[in-house]
Amino acid sequence: MFKDNRFLHYNADGFRKDLIAGITVGIVAIPLGMAFAIASGVKPEYGLYTTIIAGFLVALLGGSRFQIAGPTGAFIPILLAIVLQYGYEDLLIAGFLAGVILVIMSYAGVSSLIHFVPKSVTIGFTAGIAIIIFTGQLGNFFGLSGVEQKEFFHENMLGLTKQFHTVNLFSILIAVIGLAVIFILPKVAPRVPVLLVALLIPTLISFFFFQGKVETIGSAFGGIPNSLPTFRFPEITLSKLVALWQPALVIAALGSIESLLSAVVADGMKPKKTENHNSKRELFGQGIANIITPLFGGIPATGAIARTATNIRAGAVSPVSGFVQSLFVLGFLLLFAPYASHIPLAAMAPILMFVAWNMSARKAFVHILSIRSGDTIVLLTTFLLTIFVNLTVAVQVGILIAVISFLRKMVHKLHLKVAKTSDVEIVKFGKDDPATLKKYILDGPLFFGTAKVFEDAYSVILTGDVKTIILDMEHISVIDATGEAALSKFIDDARNADIEIIIKKLPKEKISLFKKGGLYDKIGKENFFM
Repeated sequence: MFKDNRFLHYNADGFRKDLIAGITVGIVAIPLGMAFAIASGVKPEYGLYTTIIAGFLVALLGGSRFQIAGPTGAFIPILLAIVLQYGYEDLLIAGFLAGVILVIMSYAGVSSLIHFVPKSVTIGFTAGIAIIIFTGQLGNFFGLSGVEQKEFFHENMLGLTKQFHTVNLFSILIAVIGLAVIFILPKVAPRVPVLLVALLIPTLISFFFFQGKVETIGSAFGGIPNSLPTFRFPEITLSKLVALWQPALVIAALGSIESLLSAVVADGMKPKKTENHNSKRELFGQGIANIITPLFGGIPATGAIARTATNIRAGAVSPVSGFVQSLFVLGFLLLFAPYASHIPLAAMAPILMFVAWNMSARKAFVHILSIRSGDTIVLLTTFLLTIFVNLTVAVQVGILIAVISFLRKMVHKLHLKVAKTSDVEIVKFGKDDPATLKKYILDGPLFFGTAKVFEDAYSVILTGDVKTIILDMEHISVIDATGEAALSKFIDDARNADIEIIIKKLPKEKISLFKKGGLYDKIGKENFFM
């Protein structure tokens, strides 16, 4: 198991701070948990179950002092697509499998690989997800009836257009009031939990003045039970494993990215003397949380950046704040859940739109768009595929284009330049006839992307009256198997032309590579010169 130092030197003052922070985050988590669940195509109570169970387990087993986990906006299009294609029961299985994958990732050291996902890809799919969330709430904002959730963006937009004649002015009024609260309240009362107030005020107005005229949680979902979910292990069959492994992998991949990104953000906000998060332990905690949460009806969870930041700003000092948050939401579920049935869906729409606006990474998107480079192509491709196809395809294609763009750049990083021979080199290798001695500097990466450049170059230099070539490789940065093969062929072609090859200043780690592959013996120890 992982060593846990997050509770060292904990005291009563720390508990007081965690208590305040946990309640603060809990107040924020209640409306978000319900809203994210509804937007994901499931009942609102499943979002609360996720907030309670996953939030507690990640606080207990995760790798950050401050991480707050639960349902997040980034998961909405993925979970909705799974629900529409497979159903809620299979969503639980996909979440369970994703948890298993996350645990495996934690032990396999995959956490470090997350940093290799290009920023243009993450910004692209994040902005795409924001568009999907925002437009997905237009139906509730305008109170449209008869709108069916579809898997693809264009189908949903077409459905909204066809049903726009059913617009409900009362719903618009409720949504506008909620939106006004979100924008005005932070300016006049910045310490008040804006999202909860933005849900409470429209709900009260709807209950007292527009009862029966707008759709509510109660009319849409039958209300929220004020009881704990029962344990139930999902029925996992081989056919379901085959069908759901890819959605599970997508959930695990996105969950790991978002959780580690949230933990990194927390590291930047935390007190200086507090240690940074443990990424392996963080993935382990997220994995266990996603294994157990579906057993109680919860949906996939991950680290929530906004709630984690709120936790730190509220003064949290340890994972105890995460425990308090979960217990606070649990208390709400047991005591006040029946009253939540009066919440209008139109009141939840501006909250999710606000979340989408905040997560859209607008400035980063515009910046990458303005530089007009390969990253711009990656960004737009990932963004458009996320919206019009799905996140799985978007990330795969985005990373592929990013790799191709990177390789194209690296091709121009390898240089083979003519250099002047030194007196020592002339005496050692060309004293009989200095004119037959040539020296070249090989600078840059020699790998599968640049091997062809090297081959094209040495076909030119192995001509004329040259008898000995010194190949200075001091500045060679990378050599892979393809690059090693290209160098081996260079040696063969040189020997066929009766030209001796001297390797100069090859770094020690590259010499070890040559010895393992047999190229060192082929060149000969006597032909290596420092």
